[in-house]
Amino acid sequence: MMLFDDTEIFSSGKGGKRVFDVPDADLMLIDNFFSKEESDYYYNFLYHTTQWREYEMPMYDKVVTAPRMISWYGETSRTDRKSNPDWPVQLLEIRQRVQQHTHIEFNAVLLNLYRDGSDGVGWHSDKTSSTNKDMNIASVTFGETRLFRLRHKTLKHLAPIEIPLHHGTFLLMAGHTNTYWEHQVPKTPRDVLPRINLTFRQVR
Repeated sequence: MMLFDDTEIFSSGKGGKRVFDVPDADLMLIDNFFSKEESDYYYNFLYHTTQWREYEMPMYDKVVTAPRMISWYGETSRTDRKSNPDWPVQLLEIRQRVQQHTHIEFNAVLLNLYRDGSDGVGWHSDKTSSTNKDMNIASVTFGETRLFRLRHKTLKHLAPIEIPLHHGTFLLMAGHTNTYWEHQVPKTPRDVLPRINLTFRQVR
């Protein structure tokens, strides 16, 4: 029997705002972008009400089940941006906060649920259309702190960037970041609680 809520031990981080001075990237991190109380609320809502699903992905010469669960919300036209009935009010609130801070509009969001340390995602750049290669990606984390790593695709002498993403943290990957950098969330043998990550996107 659980004697406490998971959110009681989630760490919000104390790093404040940081802009990374690295080539070919516009990368900004804000700890405590959402307060502890807001983060607890959104974590519990998303964890318990989202229609999470597994999905399959190609790996070498076979198809495997991805080590995480996902959910997707998008918009079919510009006219329903504010009233899309498929978007829960809580997701619209989070998106509004992100858009107010970045002055960037996002019309889709991918939710990832990392259930424990055996869930993760390997090195990749997010898929983009041919007309939107430099897609801005706004990432919000609720739940367990997990390590987020980035590496430059061609400048191999650059050391990978390692960023702990805490409960309520916001990370913006803008400009050329997704074009020139790959990122991953490595698996961990540690006993960790679930993490929910939202990546807001510009789908054309």
